[in-house]
Amino acid sequence: SKGNVFVYTRNGDPTITLGGSRAFAHGGSSLYEFGPDGKYIRQIGKQVYGFLAAQQVRVDKSDNIWVVDRYSSMVMKFDPQGRVAMLLGRKPESVDVPSSPDTGRGNPPGSGAQSDLFQSPTDVAWDAQGNIFVADGIGNARVAKFTRDGVFVKSWGSRGTENNQFKTAHGIAVDASGNVYVADRGNNRIQVFDNDGNYKSSITSGGNPEAICISPGAHQYLFSSNSNPADDLDKGGEIYKLELNGTVVGKFGQAGKGPRDFGSVNAIDCRDANALYVAEAGNWRVTKVS
Repeated sequence: SKGNVFVYTRNGDPTITLGGSRAFAHGGSSLYEFGPDGKYIRQIGKQVYGFLAAQQVRVDKSDNIWVVDRYSSMVMKFDPQGRVAMLLGRKPESVDVPSSPDTGRGNPPGSGAQSDLFQSPTDVAWDAQGNIFVADGIGNARVAKFTRDGVFVKSWGSRGTENNQFKTAHGIAVDASGNVYVADRGNNRIQVFDNDGNYKSSITSGGNPEAICISPGAHQYLFSSNSNPADDLDKGGEIYKLELNGTVVGKFGQAGKGPRDFGSVNAIDCRDANALYVAEAGNWRVTKVS
């Protein structure tokens, strides 16, 4: 609400220590807060147990800060003062996480288990009622829904190319009507579901999306990054501005390292439809676009 910017970044290597029969990992990523002018304010959660490999950070309407960590497989909620308020998921070292294929249980590959355990989650979003949606999209290929209090409700999705399947469920956003949008990177589409996870449609006009965001306000827009692949840093790079039905309003940018270029876009913040903050993993920077 103050216009501040939060950056969750990988800035070191996790430390591994032995304890009993398991190895324990900690460190490797940090969470920072900056003012609207880019001035450093503070570091939050220094040396928190779940900070291993930064994946995503989001701020909800109550100024709570939500951190998604890929290696610890946790989603961590901090209150505005920077205190841990909720944890979703568990680090694999502290609990046995069902394997992604889950073939022993007869479930489709990537569907994981109907539980609150993740395998390399990627993003988090909320609806107007405060329900929590987590894209559990790299180790698994699913979306998990929780109540506002963190109680697991259900999950949907598996690995594949059909409707309700994902190559990589990399980004997630919820519109004012409660519809859930999932960036299906690798399948070159954004899949749209109702609030209960029922498939509605696919948007194929936003490139190969790694990051998505829906702007607030009476007229919402969907932003999608056509992030360049890791093996071709000169390909793609555009950011698309779309209507919620997938109609392209415009696009800007290209792959590169210049001031108007983008390198491996991993996150987009669109708190204003005309002012975006773009996190570029490949260029190690956050770019404001207006």
